Amino acid sequence: MNHQSFAEEWIRAWNSHDLEDILSHYAEDIEVTTPMIMLAAGGKESTLKGKEAVREYWKKALEKFPDLHFELIRSTAGVDSVALFYKSIMDKFAVEVMFFDDEEKINKMYAHYD
Repeated sequence: MNHQSFAEEWIRAWNSHDLEDILSHYAEDIEVTTPMIMLAAGGKESTLKGKEAVREYWKKALEKFPDLHFELIRSTAGVDSVALFYKSIMDKFAVEVMFFDDEEKINKMYAHYD
């Protein structure tokens, strides 16, 4: 997998706001860990498990931020993983580290924000 091509495709999917297109990059057993979950839910939970839980969370996020637009700054490759550095919502910078399963679907993702 070419990490730069993946990064551009992932950014394009998010900027399209097409939830099914976004979710097509993720495995059914996806685990998403991000501080944004705590902010959105107002609780202590920071990880979502399973594609349906992630679908509901991102559906609400896309509704809350209708002008969502990500701007890729850089992508890097690791072992069965990529890290994307991009400009996110609310002028925040983000780094997302994504790990891939054998079918090249993301099955674990950690997000970091400044």
